Amino acid sequence: MAQKIDGRLAYADLLRAFATLAVILLHLAGSQMGAVAAGSAAWRTFNLYDGLVRWCVPVFVMLSGMFMLDTKRSLPLTKLLFHNCLRVLVCLLLWSGIYAVASYMLAGGCFSWEGLWQNILSALRGNTHYHLWFLYMILGLYLIPPILRAFCDGANRGDFHWFFLLCFLFASLLPTAFRLWPNSTAVIQVWYDRLDIQLVMGYVGYYVAGYYLREFVIGRIAEAVIYVLGVLGAVVTVWGTAVLSRQAGRLVDVFYGYFSPNVCAFSVAVVVLFRYVLGVSEERSRRQRLSGVARISFGIYLVHDLFIMLLRFWGITTLTFSPVASVPILTAVVFLCSFAVAWLISKIPFVGRWLT
Repeated sequence: MAQKIDGRLAYADLLRAFATLAVILLHLAGSQMGAVAAGSAAWRTFNLYDGLVRWCVPVFVMLSGMFMLDTKRSLPLTKLLFHNCLRVLVCLLLWSGIYAVASYMLAGGCFSWEGLWQNILSALRGNTHYHLWFLYMILGLYLIPPILRAFCDGANRGDFHWFFLLCFLFASLLPTAFRLWPNSTAVIQVWYDRLDIQLVMGYVGYYVAGYYLREFVIGRIAEAVIYVLGVLGAVVTVWGTAVLSRQAGRLVDVFYGYFSPNVCAFSVAVVVLFRYVLGVSEERSRRQRLSGVARISFGIYLVHDLFIMLLRFWGITTLTFSPVASVPILTAVVFLCSFAVAWLISKIPFVGRWLT
């Protein structure tokens, strides 16, 4: 039985907290990869850190699916549109303006309301700070629960497995093969394009997988297989990227893709690990602390890059000292600062819920 506290899933809170930390590490590890030679000692360190947390974005999507697709929870269309979707849209527009103004001011410019308004309009046109891409994607996923909940409510295990097989084949395996071997897969790619099965593309597979992993119990053998595939996925992510990049003399990110088979396997294994092992804790105080982090994880995600920008402005990057130490140390600094600011913002009446 999954542990709950105050109506929250303990393992989901734990996973959300670690995924939040992982995405900060991901952005810090990747921030200087282009500044060092592929294959150098610093590059290998960045690749190791980056590759080992590639699961964070798929896990965030699966966590969203766990709750948005839960057919036991009421989700009227009005709540979906005017609470969930509207909140994400407001966050997207406001934080796009905040980041644009921050970037301008750190470059020596001065604040202006006109500039803020222009950058909000720019966000409406799809141009915004790099990490806010996630909000566009999650907004799209928030529009489809009424359809997916109907599928989840009526589907049996076999239906889910067929859906996941199609997702894996058309959204993961084949696109990765096309990138790795474009010439030898040309004929298959023609069929792939003609079939055009959009229903199983994008992040929908992860979204539904989150619901499945919450609702269905996985047997011991299946769990062990998932762990083995997850470890292999992690190895391929790090080692495969190193090999391809060394051959090309630059970063080749085929195995970094969130839909690559290796990252898919790695991500599912992480959720299963937290679901059945790491999230099973009887210590109430620890779970309460983690639920506090989980509640403002969205705010931490939104605000964290401001601190990465500030560190860069002050001349502090992951190359300032040894990357082996700089990546985890700066991750901890950025996480703690982001947590403090997100927590403070969340306490502001009315405004807090629209900014975090």
